[in-house]
Amino acid sequence: MTFRGDIQKSENRARTGGGGGRIAAGGGIGTLLLVGLFLLMGGNPSEIGQILDQNQQVQSGDETSASGGLDHCQTGEDANKYADCRVEFTAMSVDQMWKEQLPKQAGIEYTEPGLVVFTDTASSGCGQASSATGPFYCPGDETAYFDVSFFDQLPQYGGDNTPFAEEYIVAHEFGHHIQKLEGTLGLSNYNDPGADSNAVKIELQADCYAGIWGHYADQGADAFLETITEQQVNDAITAARAVGDDNIQKRSSGQVRPDTFTHGTSEQRQQAFLAGYNSGQMSACDTLGRGVYNS
Repeated sequence: MTFRGDIQKSENRARTGGGGGRIAAGGGIGTLLLVGLFLLMGGNPSEIGQILDQNQQVQSGDETSASGGLDHCQTGEDANKYADCRVEFTAMSVDQMWKEQLPKQAGIEYTEPGLVVFTDTASSGCGQASSATGPFYCPGDETAYFDVSFFDQLPQYGGDNTPFAEEYIVAHEFGHHIQKLEGTLGLSNYNDPGADSNAVKIELQADCYAGIWGHYADQGADAFLETITEQQVNDAITAARAVGDDNIQKRSSGQVRPDTFTHGTSEQRQQAFLAGYNSGQMSACDTLGRGVYNS
C-alpha cells in the first residue's frame, strides 16, 4: 500500500470535466505544451492539425464544463484503490511539500494549481485535450489535466502502470506549475527543439522537481505516503525512462533524432528524477543554470 490509510481529505481538491477559457490568437506556450506532449506520448503527427483546429475553436468563445468533485475519493485507502483518487491525493501531497519547500528554497510563495480529472475529452485554457494527448499542465488557466486512462498506455513505451509511476507523472506536471510561479516556463519552445534546447531543460527540471516530491513525500507525522520502497522508486525511474525522447522515437520510427528532442533521453530523465529524489534540493534541479536557489 502506498498512501496511509488514515489520511482523509476535508474537501475536494480535484474537479471533474474540463475548464473554460481562451488562449491567445495563434496559440502560445499552452498550445506548444499540448502538441509537444501529444507527440511525446505517441500521438500521430498527422493529427496535430486537428489539435490546433480545436484550439482555434476554443479561442472563439468561452466554454463551461462540469466542475463536480471526486466524491468517492475520501481516504488514503480510496487512493490506493482507484487511479482518479490517486491523482487527487498525490496532488494534495505535492501541495503540502511545495507549500513548505518553495518559500524555503526559492523564496516564492506556493499557490495551488487547478486540478481536473476527466474522461475522454476536456476543454482547457489551452484547448481541447484527450487521453491521446497525455497528462498536461496548461499555463493559461494554471491547471493540470489528467485522463487516468492514459496510465494504461505506459506499457506501450516500456513502462509499468504502477501507483508510484502514476504519482511521478502527477508530480511532474505540478513541476511545470512551479516553473510558472518561477517565471521560467515560458522559456520552453517546442518550435526550437534539440538536445540542448530550453524545452529539454524545462522538462528535465520538472522530472527533478517530481523527485524532490518523492524525497519528502513519506517524511513527517503528516506525510501522505507510507515509507517509499526501493521498488517504488524503480517504478518511477522506469516510467521516466519510458517517456524519454530516444525511447519514444526508437519505438515509433526506429530512428533517434537528437535535433528533434523536446523532453530529454531516457537516461537524462532517470538522472533528473534521481537528482531531486536523492537531494530534496531545487539547486540540484537547476538545469537552466540560474543559481537562485537556497541550498
